[in-house]
Amino acid sequence: MELKVAEFLLQIKAIKLQPNNPFTWASGWKSPIYCDNRITLSHPQVRTYIRQKLAQAIQEEFGSVDVIAGVATAGIPQGVLVAQELGLPFIYVRAKAKEHGTGSLIEGEVVEGQRVVVIEDLISTGKSSLQAVEALRAAGLSVAGLAAIFTYGFEKADENFAAAKCRFLTLSSYAALIDYAAEHSIIAKSDMELLGKWRLNPSAWGQDKLD
Repeated sequence: MELKVAEFLLQIKAIKLQPNNPFTWASGWKSPIYCDNRITLSHPQVRTYIRQKLAQAIQEEFGSVDVIAGVATAGIPQGVLVAQELGLPFIYVRAKAKEHGTGSLIEGEVVEGQRVVVIEDLISTGKSSLQAVEALRAAGLSVAGLAAIFTYGFEKADENFAAAKCRFLTLSSYAALIDYAAEHSIIAKSDMELLGKWRLNPSAWGQDKLD
């Protein structure tokens, strides 16, 4: 499954790899990879596969849950699809509370004590995902865990989720993506070491590319 999802993401250009012509992230980091999983929504076959696999993984890893929560904004459509697949209610967590009306941070019907799984499209350091987790916990929900399409595999994410006592799973990962890309000559095998160094220390890799 990891390799199949990687294949899909590369095929539809939801993920682009440019180890020798890196992208610049909003953080200023130089990166050999750019990921925009919103593109999966425009491809029914890919969208369906991801919806089904996320739903299956949630049932296998987290058991019975009462509600699905998406993280604004990219996690919202993915979360709706998963909630529909599982026949469950859906809510979503804003990046910040509304400054008008009800001032809601969580949209949808929130029932205290319900068991919820959070849906994200992508995990980098996990910071924004865990803000949503904490908001749900503060509202009285029991967070079973978080599920996402893809992870960069940063150690910082593992540390952040462990500190928050929140389990997470992903359908694919940076390591699987690079393996697939090298095996199918999407990248040169000589670039594997370069790409591996980025994952281990992306900010330092960025500085190296600037020097």
